[in-house]
Amino acid sequence: MSIEKILIKESKAALKSLYDSEVNEKQIQLQKTRPEFKGDLTLVVFPFLKISKKNPEETASEIGNHLIEKSLLVKDFNVIKGFLNLEIAERYWLDFFRNEIYNPKFGAADTTGQKIVVEYCGPNTNKPLHLGHIRNMLLGYATANILEMAGNEVHKVNIYNDRGIAICKSMLAWQKFGNGETPESSGMKGDHLVGKYYVEFDKAYKKQIEELKANGATEEEAKKQAPLIKEAQEMLVKWENEDPETVALWNKMNGWVYAGFQKTFDKLGVDFEKHYKESDYYLAGKNLVNEGLKKDIFYKKENGSVWVDLQNEGLDEKLLLRADGTSVYITQDMGIAEARYQDFNFDRSVYVVANEQDYHFKVLKLVLAKLGKPYAEGIFHLSYGMVDLPSGKMKSREGTVVDADDLIQEMIDTAAHHTKELGKIEGFSDDEAQDLFRKIGLGALKYFMLRVDPKKRMLFNPEESIDFHGNTGPFVQYTHARIQSVLRKSSAKNPTIPENYAMHEIEREHIKLLHDFPGVIQSAADEMNPAALAAFAYDLAKSYNRLYAECPILKAEAQEQKAFRLALSKFTADIIAKTFKVLGIEVPDKM
Repeated sequence: MSIEKILIKESKAALKSLYDSEVNEKQIQLQKTRPEFKGDLTLVVFPFLKISKKNPEETASEIGNHLIEKSLLVKDFNVIKGFLNLEIAERYWLDFFRNEIYNPKFGAADTTGQKIVVEYCGPNTNKPLHLGHIRNMLLGYATANILEMAGNEVHKVNIYNDRGIAICKSMLAWQKFGNGETPESSGMKGDHLVGKYYVEFDKAYKKQIEELKANGATEEEAKKQAPLIKEAQEMLVKWENEDPETVALWNKMNGWVYAGFQKTFDKLGVDFEKHYKESDYYLAGKNLVNEGLKKDIFYKKENGSVWVDLQNEGLDEKLLLRADGTSVYITQDMGIAEARYQDFNFDRSVYVVANEQDYHFKVLKLVLAKLGKPYAEGIFHLSYGMVDLPSGKMKSREGTVVDADDLIQEMIDTAAHHTKELGKIEGFSDDEAQDLFRKIGLGALKYFMLRVDPKKRMLFNPEESIDFHGNTGPFVQYTHARIQSVLRKSSAKNPTIPENYAMHEIEREHIKLLHDFPGVIQSAADEMNPAALAAFAYDLAKSYNRLYAECPILKAEAQEQKAFRLALSKFTADIIAKTFKVLGIEVPDKM
């Protein structure tokens, strides 16, 4: 049981004893004591003034004295207005440290019995992955790990948006301009090759538009009349009619893309239990729309299009099927939600998608609820802000996106430059150095992305993220490597903790921070916010570096100090490694 839960129970007992009143545990508020006051945890007294019939200071003092008398945890207290600041006995921190230092499950919660599906990535198959996908994948992967650490059964899935006019544009451009080029013949990753022809289509299409405008057509007329767009639309119709030649080309080019994507997933260290494809489920979505029509939940307009009225829910009327019977995004998402429930029987389904789609997921949840689907309530949109660069926004059609593979390599190269410059690879073989550059580069990228609250739009600066000082991945990684160096020099694999050790204030504060780890995991899971865990890792690294600077370890005055600080160092390294593993970041043992 956590210290907070113990103190809540003891506070409840104190209130019963002092004022002969039963208080609901939810009324008992405990929070961390503010740093300017002495204490570890603070009890808010105001809710109990009605039963004490005394002023806040008197009530707090009576509760504090009762806890000192009856509790083994509380050693002292002070009162600031209606706030009772409690100091926890040193024995508690020592017992915690001794009990948990070699517990491999420390931080992991008991099973909740909840099944959670986390969908992330969701790329289109007409272009490579880019910077926006990187934030999505890192956020989805870390959130899934955090939810699993919090005791849930988690399933990580991806959805490929593999059909539609955009894919046909790449296919048509390759047919016209590709001369049979393949990933093998070009030496390009498959997703890059297909993305190249998406850009080629746009260039040729714009040229045709300008030619038509020069001959008197308006901008809108030119966009509709350009031969290339008409051919792309015809190709889409052929695909939907299962024309063998069109489907064969679609399969071939999508196959190139999937192979290319997998290489990027592997580089980034993310994985999926299952990949869904839009093309497999858009018809299932149509069936759900027809189900809603039969039940008069949806309605059909005169032109044959199908809609749902969400005005009573504060939204508007939403298109579910076009007049020609073709599906829209919501249609396929309905089909996939149904299939996913059949696959996993989930309690919650988390969609990691940028905040541009906030409206879409409100509609999806409402539509499925109207259909009476049992899983509708469990749908949750993990909405996150877009990523900008110092140079501005990205545009896929113009080929100005920040390619994911290029960015990963740039981060590794930048890490190599900084690491060599700082002389942190002395004694490394070439292979060890390359592995270190990869860990630092990817660690910098992942940490910089994850340290920002998902709801916030962010500016990604590659150069800033590599800094070995400040709130960065390399700073935390370097702290872990420093601890490993200390442990190697001590030759103590499993240092022991002395009995009745008199802790230095810095040691006590550091142990209190380590003690917070399970609570941080639970809070990050409740809020689906990996930034909370990144902040914890940074605070832990800062705290250890203060300990390292002010409390000698290998040159400690007494043997018991050395043993205690080595044990504390080992525990810290383990928790840093565990925290970063949950975030998907590797930690080096040498730097």
